[in-house]
Amino acid sequence: MAHHKSSKKRIRQDAKKRIHNRYYKKSARSAIKKLRDMEDQAEAAKYLPKVISMIDRLAKKNQIHANKASNLKGKLTKFVTGLAK
Repeated sequence: MAHHKSSKKRIRQDAKKRIHNRYYKKSARSAIKKLRDMEDQAEAAKYLPKVISMIDRLAKKNQIHANKASNLKGKLTKFVTGLAK
């Protein structure tokens, strides 16, 4: 248990930040799943930039690794272009 005032504040801040981070990470994962479930190419192509934006924001804040973000974006783009066939 923390004894210093600053340590207690840091614990409060970390708890608040953790909830904030979990929300954005989970919403991005849900958006990715929703995109992968789509079967209409036009609808998926319209939704793809929103998902890519979410992934970029997570990578920018180091919530996911930059390489993971790049891999996700590439695979999702390939998926959407593959729907046309």
